[in-house]
Amino acid sequence: MDEKVISMITEGIGETLYMTLGSVIIGYVIGLPLGILLYVSGPKGLKPCSLLYRILDFICNIIRSIPFLILLILLIPFTRFVVGQSYGSTATIVPLVICAAPYIARVVESSLTDVDAGVIEAARAMGADNFQIITKVLLVEAKTSLMTGFTITTGLLLGYSAMSGTVGGGGLGDIAVRYGYYRWQADIMFITVALLVVIFQIIQTIGTKLSAKLDHRKR
Repeated sequence: MDEKVISMITEGIGETLYMTLGSVIIGYVIGLPLGILLYVSGPKGLKPCSLLYRILDFICNIIRSIPFLILLILLIPFTRFVVGQSYGSTATIVPLVICAAPYIARVVESSLTDVDAGVIEAARAMGADNFQIITKVLLVEAKTSLMTGFTITTGLLLGYSAMSGTVGGGGLGDIAVRYGYYRWQADIMFITVALLVVIFQIIQTIGTKLSAKLDHRKR
């Protein structure tokens, strides 16, 4: 490979990490509180509210039911409105976040639901209010599950960021499509695929180790 190709691939790695980590961070800013709200308002929540839960449940299910590639295309006008363009790595973060937030919300809701009810009752008996139960009991007890969900979500968005390359999303996926598909340069395509696999494995390894460290049951 010449310097131009190496530079292009290096830039592609940076764009892929930028899209993946950027969308994960913003996705959790939206999805974490949404997931907490789903849990709190749910049938077994701290303050059940069927109307609110049904509305949030419906929104999450609708977004999650749309394939990412179709969602990417549907959101082109909105993406252009938000960031001023409909292509490139920054533009791709918008649909990635919208796709990720409901998924994250479901992961958070599931993690909080799995917390032992006895721990919650013990906190209530000691005079803790709902906010204290959420911040000092639920999120703490569910941290291992939440970290596992974070790892899975990051890996999922890595794959989606590569998929966005089909519509000029940038990153390694865009390189694979432009050179591997349109120009039939198999060597570049194989390199980009290998790099995506390596990045995914790194994310998975780090996430697994962090989950193990946070799991108090193994201590």
